[in-house]
Amino acid sequence: MSRSLPPLTLSLVSIVLFWSVVDAAHAGPPNLQTPELKHDIDGDSRPTTPNHGPKLGELISPLSLTPFVALLLCIAIFPLANPDWWEHNRNKTLIASILGLPTAAYLLTYGPPGMHSLEHVAKEYVSFIVLLGSLFIISGGVYVRGAFHGSPVINTTFLALGACLASFIGTTGASMLLLRPLLRANQRRRSMGHVVVFFIFIVSNCGGLLTPLGDPPLYIGFLKGVPFEWTLQLWKQWAFVNGSLLITFFAWDTLASHRESRTAAEKEPLETLLSPETFGINGQHNFWGLAGIIAVIYCSGQGIGNGGQVYSWGVQDGLMVAITAICYWWTSAAIRANNRFSFGPIIEVAILFSGIFVTMIPALALLSVHGRGLGIETPAQFFWVSGMLSSFLDNAPTYLTFAVTACGIHGVNTEEGRYLAEFLKLPVAVEAARILAAISCGSVFMGANTYIGNGPNLMVKAIAEENNVRMPGFFGYMAYSGGVLIPILIATTFLFFV
Repeated sequence: MSRSLPPLTLSLVSIVLFWSVVDAAHAGPPNLQTPELKHDIDGDSRPTTPNHGPKLGELISPLSLTPFVALLLCIAIFPLANPDWWEHNRNKTLIASILGLPTAAYLLTYGPPGMHSLEHVAKEYVSFIVLLGSLFIISGGVYVRGAFHGSPVINTTFLALGACLASFIGTTGASMLLLRPLLRANQRRRSMGHVVVFFIFIVSNCGGLLTPLGDPPLYIGFLKGVPFEWTLQLWKQWAFVNGSLLITFFAWDTLASHRESRTAAEKEPLETLLSPETFGINGQHNFWGLAGIIAVIYCSGQGIGNGGQVYSWGVQDGLMVAITAICYWWTSAAIRANNRFSFGPIIEVAILFSGIFVTMIPALALLSVHGRGLGIETPAQFFWVSGMLSSFLDNAPTYLTFAVTACGIHGVNTEEGRYLAEFLKLPVAVEAARILAAISCGSVFMGANTYIGNGPNLMVKAIAEENNVRMPGFFGYMAYSGGVLIPILIATTFLFFV
């Protein structure tokens, strides 16, 4: 089976190259006279003056979505078809390259719009990986001691704590901090997949709604003018969704625990403490590192130390890298060994998302041009459309695309840097606030619908699998989200957005 995969991917690239050449020929030579362009995080390019040059989404063919769809299918199917082949990062690199490089070449045929989109996405990808990597490495230096055992009460407590922490140290930070002790507590459980799935739902996604530090879409909104404290008003949606998930998890885990301990012989190892360790935390200095990362993010968004302007690209990332390097050097190897820390999960995420970031450019460019034609007007519609697309596309640019769409509907000029502040000051401010709340909740909550909806999801999966937890595949995970999360989100719609 493993010998058949490279020919399969070569066939895919042949198809992609074929339609790229045909489409480029059909479109004619690219307009190289396009004036200097501005671009936003959605990968869309827009002229500095009106009526000068088309946007990228107006130039490219819908067939340019093919590589992105193919990459999603690869991520979904290859782990099931041949898991031994897929587990090697070099093979993931092969897939990401075979689908990503032709997409990049295709976009370059459109001259400045394509080139600027690629440049912008490259910068965004670097920032994305630096943030994830920083939180991953720093949190990996914190070892939570304790003789925990994986009872439903303990597991639910871990998830509830993560839901609270996620908004203040980020979904990635909370996930990396709590996942390893949770896995150690449950290492004698036969059925652990559902615990990690609910962990992704709550800690890696839905918990991060209350501040811009919690999830990338909210941070993007903060940079575009949403007041830092504005998201705190979403506490009712946060409490309803996370509370519903915690109640559902406790019931599910209680039934699973009872199935595993029907006899006294089965119950004894589950209730016996794994070690005589007393509760404590090693590597506490890494909390200063986490605080430093949070301070850099906050100061960057507020323009502190830069005359009120957002930091130039590279400054925030450089500061994060420096903080991470200090924390890594300062942390003993013994702590990382106790945490079973390795760079494998972050490398896997970096490889897969390199392909995702490139191949999703056409999808976001087309969406940015045609989004206003989707007939989206009400908060409920914004909630579901932004949310469902955030399930498969990076949720930060999806959030911004629909925020721009909402501003356009209400006549707000989105060429200004902090235009969402103006959007929230509209005479119809209450309705504007409800629309932005719907976009925020959809982007954050529905990032949990798939493994690729939010950066921490794949990382949590990889760490769990490193610890011998059998995780559901791509479609298996979506069965969980469809059966558990979607009904809760339907109820959320009627309670808050209708």
